[in-house]
Amino acid sequence: MTLDPGYGETPLPFDELDALTPAAREALEEPITKAAVYDLEQAVEAEATEQLITDVLEDRLGLDELLSDHFLRDLHQRLYGDVWIWAGTHRRHLFNLGVDPAYIALDLRTSIETIQYRWDHTEDWTPRELGVAVHAECVRIHPFTDGNGRSTRLYADLTFLAAQESEDVEMYDWSIDKKSYVALLREYDINRDPKPLAAFIPTYKL
Repeated sequence: MTLDPGYGETPLPFDELDALTPAAREALEEPITKAAVYDLEQAVEAEATEQLITDVLEDRLGLDELLSDHFLRDLHQRLYGDVWIWAGTHRRHLFNLGVDPAYIALDLRTSIETIQYRWDHTEDWTPRELGVAVHAECVRIHPFTDGNGRSTRLYADLTFLAAQESEDVEMYDWSIDKKSYVALLREYDINRDPKPLAAFIPTYKL
């Protein structure tokens, strides 16, 4: 992420200050800025990502555990729980993205269960397409107040890793053209086919 000029000096708005955990407020120097919060988020995310990837690679975390709406909530809590009080909880307000808050829990559970059933009983998806399907479904639902992008990209990475049987495993390279990415997500919303988006997102060997 490239920060705009002046971003580092921008104070956090009052509504966002109220959503910080007491531990985060104590850890950050006054006045609390957007850049300082972002840096804290990045530090927590890097530590959690490294541990989760290690757990997958060492077979302590597999698809049976990953393909669950409970895991996604736990993942979001792990990434943001040290910083934000809304971590790990579904949003309660209607956004211009995602489903109605009243249907988030049901849609998320049903979607992930459907993906797992298809993976277990058909052979038309590759591991690369499975991870993208999980990501695209979660983006479509947009379950959280914030942090949907980072948490669902990591969710896709972990699912992709766990589904691979080769020793030379790959991960997604998320340094992609945003306009094309969003267009393909919208296409997925219509046809529920992850193949075009999976072909678009490059991978690299871990």
